[in-house]
This record gives sequence, C-alpha cells and structure tokens, in this order.
Amino acid sequence: MVILSSLKNCFQLFYVLKISAAGFKYTANRGLILQSVSSDVYQNLAMEDWIHDNMNLENRQVLFLWRNSPTVVIGRHQNPWQECNLKIMRKKNIKLSRRRSGGGTVYHDLGNINFTFFTSKKKYERMENLKLVVRALKGLQPQLDVCATDRYDLLLDGNFKISGTAAKLGRTVAYHHCTLLCSADKINLSSVLKSPYKVIKSNATPSMPALVKNLFEEDPTLTCEMVMDAVAAEYARCHQIDHHITLINPADETVFPGINNKTKELQTWEWIYGKTPKFSISTCFNMVYEQSLLEVKVDIHVKHGRIEVCNIVLPEQWLPPAMCNELEKNLIGSKFCPSETTALASTLLRICPQNYELHSKWSLLCENVMTLM
Repeated sequence: MVILSSLKNCFQLFYVLKISAAGFKYTANRGLILQSVSSDVYQNLAMEDWIHDNMNLENRQVLFLWRNSPTVVIGRHQNPWQECNLKIMRKKNIKLSRRRSGGGTVYHDLGNINFTFFTSKKKYERMENLKLVVRALKGLQPQLDVCATDRYDLLLDGNFKISGTAAKLGRTVAYHHCTLLCSADKINLSSVLKSPYKVIKSNATPSMPALVKNLFEEDPTLTCEMVMDAVAAEYARCHQIDHHITLINPADETVFPGINNKTKELQTWEWIYGKTPKFSISTCFNMVYEQSLLEVKVDIHVKHGRIEVCNIVLPEQWLPPAMCNELEKNLIGSKFCPSETTALASTLLRICPQNYELHSKWSLLCENVMTLM
C-alpha cells in the first residue's frame, strides 16, 4: 500500500508540473501562487529571473514560495569574503549564491521560507507585502507578537529579526522578496555569517547584524507547510483569486524555456565571486618554522574576483627574494580562491630548486597565504 500511495503522489506531481504552462495561459488577468518543488538555490533564483523577464505582470500579480537546502545568499553588491566564513562553508558543503537584488546576506535552509512578490513597477508595495505576511501569521496564531519595521524587516517580540527583505525594480516590473526564519539551524547561521576578516577595505554593501529567532520557538506546533498555506490564503484573499498553489519545477525547460541557462549563469564563479566590488586586504600573520616565529605582511588588491596587486613581505633572508617575487608575479591575474592558488603553488614548486628546506618554506608560505582566501 505504501508503494501504491507513493506512485500515486508521483503521478499527481507529474500532472501538476505538465499542466502548469496551461495554467499560466488561462490566468492571464489574474494572480498566481506558485511553489517550487526544488530546494536548489540556483534553480529558485533562476525562477525569479525567469518570471521577472518573461511574464506579463501589467495586470497580474504573482506570489512565489520557495525553500533551499543550506545556502548563504549575498546581495547583488556584496563581498562574500566580507560577509561570510567561506572556509566553514566549504567544510560543511554549504552553497554560496549571489542574487540579483540588493540588500544584505542571509542564511537559508529548509527551516527558512522565501516569499517573492511580483508586480508591475507601478503596483510595487513592499510594506503591504510584509503586512500581508503579518496578518497570515496572526491568523495562524493570534498570540504571536510580529510586526513590520520601517527598515522592511519583520520582528518577533519586538527585538528578534525573523525576516530580511530585498527588492529589484526593473523598468516596468518589480519584485520584493523576504525570508521567514521558522526552524532554521541557528548554529550554522551564526557560524557562516561571521567573516574571519577584519582588514578588508571595500565599497561593497555591508550587512547589518541583528538578533535573530526562529518563529517556531514561539509556537512549536507550527510547520513550514502551515505557514506557506496561510500566506497563500491571505494573498488569495487580498487579490481576490483562487487559493490554489501551483507546484512548479524550475528545471523544466518545456514550461520555462531558457531557464537552465539562467541557472548555469548563477552558478558560475564569475557571477558569484567575480561580481564582487573591488577590495583590498592588508594584514599580517605569523608562521612557525623550526620553532621560530616569523611575521609576514601581505597586501592584496582584488578586482572582479581576481588578484590585481600582490605584495608579500618576509623576514630578510628567510626565502630567496626571487622565489617570493615569482609567487607575487604569478598570483596577479589569478582568482582569489584557494583551489587556484593551490594549483599555482604546486606548479611553481616543481620548477623551484630541488632543496628540501626551500620546499618546506615555500609550502608553509603558500598554505598561510591561502588561509586569506
């Protein structure tokens, strides 16, 4: 019986996905409520782009509901090295993505719900969207103390941030999206949203730190499905449309032509890191070699995610200046990332003099430089 039930659910989902294109056609002058079946951040951000670029929103409004597997999402004009701990993210296999809207950095996992409100630019009302979410939450649990702020955040108990917000205003179309912390992993959140760098100089948009709390800490009986359905119901009531959520697959090219190219672009190094505004790191670090403590000074300038200037100052005579100069010269133009620097260091090591002591010093220096990335 369990197998038959699962097959039935699969066929139902397949049917919904295949008729969704027709659903768009027959609701040309009405609102739509869509929910992604994907938990891949790149696919869901691509879905936002696709709706923004392809749907006629002049006489129609769209609500898009989506959740992601563990991911850090930075704003369009932010610096990932400044905003998060990339080393911990690599270790925990937490993705990094850059969205097309502005605003600050947020942590997503399946305990976080994302709402995207699409309208024509003339009908764009960010505060009204947040008030809609507040009404939906209070409808679920009247005792919840939730309010929208002038900064377009949602606060719980007057002090804890449960929702961040951002927007993109196009020529004729706009969208506003916000998060809702329901049962997110706060240990992951606090560890990955804390940059180890204290010495970055940049004009990138900085995030504003805030105390956070999960909504379900106030009411553990709630579920993400209950919250999404409540917001969808309130949206349907406000816009006088059917309370019907259409499940969509943001990888389905038959329904959303060209969407996979959008997904691929959002996954590229050039988009995620290369769009970072120019920045510099000037710092010192200590290395221990044969029980001696050595201070190394590093000055690196990065543009479009690639090293533009690199100066490394070592204790005199510790390493032949020619070797240090070779490292500096080869780093210029390379990506500011540990994998590319590792490959570069290995290549240079093979052509340097066959001397054990020099190899040890070279490897130690390269390892420490890579910790900056």
